[in-house]
Amino acid sequence: MRLALLGCGTVGAEVVRLLHEQSADLAARIGAPLEIAGIAVRRIGRDRGELPVDPALFTTDALGLIKRDDVDVVVEVVGGIEPARSWLVEALRAGKSVVTANKALLAEDGGALHDAAVEGGGDLYYEASVAGAIPLLRPLRESLHGDRITQVTGIVNGTTNFILSAMHATGAGFAEALEEATALGYAEADPTADVEGFDAAAKAAILASLAFHTRVGAADVHREGITEVTAADVASAKAMGCTIKLLCIAARSTDAQGQESVNVRVHPALIPLTHPLASVGDAFNAVFVEADAAGQLMFYGRGAGGAPTASAVLGDVVAVSRNRLAGVRSASESSYAALPVRPMGEALTRYHISLDVADRPGVLEAVAGVFARHEVSLATVRQGPAGGGNGDAVLVIVTHVAPDAALAATVDELRGLEIVRSVTSVLRVEGGF
Repeated sequence: MRLALLGCGTVGAEVVRLLHEQSADLAARIGAPLEIAGIAVRRIGRDRGELPVDPALFTTDALGLIKRDDVDVVVEVVGGIEPARSWLVEALRAGKSVVTANKALLAEDGGALHDAAVEGGGDLYYEASVAGAIPLLRPLRESLHGDRITQVTGIVNGTTNFILSAMHATGAGFAEALEEATALGYAEADPTADVEGFDAAAKAAILASLAFHTRVGAADVHREGITEVTAADVASAKAMGCTIKLLCIAARSTDAQGQESVNVRVHPALIPLTHPLASVGDAFNAVFVEADAAGQLMFYGRGAGGAPTASAVLGDVVAVSRNRLAGVRSASESSYAALPVRPMGEALTRYHISLDVADRPGVLEAVAGVFARHEVSLATVRQGPAGGGNGDAVLVIVTHVAPDAALAATVDELRGLEIVRSVTSVLRVEGGF
């Protein structure tokens, strides 16, 4: 089986290394040896260390490599939308099997790749696109196909999990925790994709598509990052027996008319310390799956890094290679349900709201009246003195479940009250607290 490798950065180099070190075992598992037909890179002369590969295999002509008749499997670890989309569509239409780690492309236009795979008769595998080495996507699209998945809740970005875990452990602010994450190599020089939730949103779209047999794209995912989470938020969460995590949540629901739909979102949220995801620290990932028959399942491990991601890539390479030798292909994309995706405003959730208010009689009644007008009931209310000795007070309110639009409208009206000095924090609450 001959492979075309597109990209030879951190992950691509690990793929090459593992192919060399485990060549005998991989050949035994597949039933034929794996050989690298070529490696497409942007710059041939770049220093890549001592890779166990013939330098003559490097090329800058990715499309030419893909079109070669002696290529059976195309492995893409370049990332981005273009030219990766054009390359993979070309490969799939030509009947080659594709293994990709490209979460952004799958979330942006995974449908085009699946359609090309059906047209050409090859396989499309992408286990490495979500949660690194954690075996997650194959269980969703194969092991649990006999069940009905109701919700997937996950920590799928290691950078943000490290930052929030550090804030919880040390009381540091966001900027300090980000600086530590950067120094340790967990955060990129430009951390926007991580801290603003773009990375997690792409992964959420992939998870929802598999779990609910529905094409869900990045544009369908409500996204919020963690840049507004403060040390005060974290301290308030700890006082309630909670922690704050950036969660991706994909949920299925049925309305009063029996119409099913899904809601997919990424945002920071309070979860109780008793929840299985609360103990996931450092840069680890974990995904909590709930299904009718299987109940609750949790997948945990390292969600990023060259070696873990390469492990997932090679697992897919073994699968598609065995299929090609047997003259079969995996099941096509399962998107038969085509469930509508609800906007965030219709999602049922809970809010944790912190208010700086005037400390005088009637304030709590006025604030409660705003919630009542929007038909949002209160679960808990805590009041304490505001910092700075200015005579104001702090109200910390946790609501019961309500439509997100009603909760957002409540917060907007609170901001307009004369007695409310400021709305200092708004966070959602998940996990049964």
